[in-house]
Amino acid sequence: MSTWKGIVGASFGAAEFDRYCHALAWTAWRPSFVVLHNTAVPSLAQRPTGFSPEHMRGLEAYYRDVQRWNAGPHLFIDDRKIWVFTPLTVSGVHSPSWNKFSLGVEMLGNFATEPFGSGRGARVRANAVAALATLHAVLGLDPATLRLHREDPLTTHRCPGDKVPKADVIRRVQELLVTRHAGEHLAEPMPHPPA
Repeated sequence: MSTWKGIVGASFGAAEFDRYCHALAWTAWRPSFVVLHNTAVPSLAQRPTGFSPEHMRGLEAYYRDVQRWNAGPHLFIDDRKIWVFTPLTVSGVHSPSWNKFSLGVEMLGNFATEPFGSGRGARVRANAVAALATLHAVLGLDPATLRLHREDPLTTHRCPGDKVPKADVIRRVQELLVTRHAGEHLAEPMPHPPA
């Protein structure tokens, strides 16, 4: 078994997560893109109040002791919070072809059967879009490079479910980036102050 990389196990709102990520330094490892997943099990119905610190400890035991992996996904996102699991500055384990090159983002829900665009699913989507916008901005990544786990040629998973439209997620991330980072150079030179 490889050495377990540990977990952060902390949850954040969107603004807090943005501040948290801006304080990190990706010096030893830097991802090239983000991979989006859904948990399927548990589903939204199985976690009516989202994740808890106990769930994070249970996931840690599962990935470390049962799967015998050295890490898990980087984020778990529910309809209330963004949970940092594997530290964002080290590689995780989430998609066989892409573990060494990407961040893994798990959304709570089974989006093969549960709605992604309404109710709790829409709140998961909003938190996921906020987290993705932060990650893409901080790392200087193009949102168009986002990949879905089901696109990995070495996986058999249909994750995230077909109710997660990739193009719509990318569009929402791009729009949020523009909203957060609006601004443009002035078309006319600025007047010089009087001497």
